[in-house]
Amino acid sequence: METNKIEEVIRNLIDVFFDAGKLSLELRSKGLTEHIKKDKTPVTNGDIEVNNIILSNLKKITPNVPVVSEETADNKNLNLNTFWLVDPIDGTYDYIHNRDEFTLNAGLIINKEAIAGIIYAPAKNRMFYSYGNKLSYELKNNKEEIINNKKIDKNNIQAVSYSNNLKPEIKEIHNKLNVKEYIKMKSSLKFCVVATGEFQVYVAEPRAHEWDIAAGHAILKNSGGIVTDFEGNNILYGKNGFKNPSIILKATESI
Repeated sequence: METNKIEEVIRNLIDVFFDAGKLSLELRSKGLTEHIKKDKTPVTNGDIEVNNIILSNLKKITPNVPVVSEETADNKNLNLNTFWLVDPIDGTYDYIHNRDEFTLNAGLIINKEAIAGIIYAPAKNRMFYSYGNKLSYELKNNKEEIINNKKIDKNNIQAVSYSNNLKPEIKEIHNKLNVKEYIKMKSSLKFCVVATGEFQVYVAEPRAHEWDIAAGHAILKNSGGIVTDFEGNNILYGKNGFKNPSIILKATESI
């Protein structure tokens, strides 16, 4: 798929994500219904309705591209090279508990690599998207701002973490990267704030699934950031069980 076609696809999704995000907030204000899935994680009617909106539009916009979503069984047993990875609401716990870091996500995988993506944090009104190398953006007040130019103070590296309690291997990497302090942050918003340079590092051991990171991977990579596992390997998609390896995010290669 050519870059101009990918751009068209991503731009067609912006209003879809705005609408789905608006619905997610409306449903939450009315009171969510929730249950626990087999993997012991929560899911709500909001997750399902947002999922339906995103998937129905992806099937219209890219009818020949398979979609793998956290909330559906479709295509999860196929050996895929080019496909969508969707997490309709990443950070469901925050969504349920009226917090504002949850996100809506869709990442386009081509030849097992994260090429393009869109992430919307409706409670924060922050929209991020990317459709190619050096083509990552945040939409602010209907104005598109490129997020490829970052000024990093190597003497004051700030990290985000999924937990307040760092595991020893993560502490070790933080020390190597000269991380001075870190804050806890949920959802794929971590990728976005590293892409913008608001924070500079995120480190995690193998956890979660590919749909949690694909869109953020594309946005960060295309902003000039670095996404690897602990051994410095590129992260590919469509793995067995869609499980993630370890991950290190850097705002720039110079960190």
